[in-house]
Amino acid sequence: MSTDRNLEERRKYVTAFNSTMIKIWKEQITLLGVIDTGALYRSVVAVGATADGKYTSVSLRQQFNEYGLYVDYGTGSNTRRGNPGDIGMDNRRKRKRWFSRKYYASVMNIRDFFADNLGRQCTDIISNALTRDLSRRFST
Repeated sequence: MSTDRNLEERRKYVTAFNSTMIKIWKEQITLLGVIDTGALYRSVVAVGATADGKYTSVSLRQQFNEYGLYVDYGTGSNTRRGNPGDIGMDNRRKRKRWFSRKYYASVMNIRDFFADNLGRQCTDIISNALTRDLSRRFST
């Protein structure tokens, strides 16, 4: 019974993860003013999620325009290719961490959730097996 509950918790968490990431990223894009044409904002989508039948192996995918990473790192087209690093002026671009900070925190959260959930399930399985073994020994 507890195994079913743990499985359902994992299914719900995985199902909600992609949509939650999209909401967080869009909020950060708006909050940090990363909107110029709106193309990056519109490009942020959840591509899909796959999981094995017990939700112990999960693959989650999101997608956004590649230049969003340059915005996140504060780099971009004001530096010529092959430039050794001195562009002759201050870099006009400022780092707007709409992606990396929230993504890393969310990955750590899902890692911790799975560790706790699977740990509890494992404990329940072992406890049930030991209880059955003890009950068989003392029932004879």
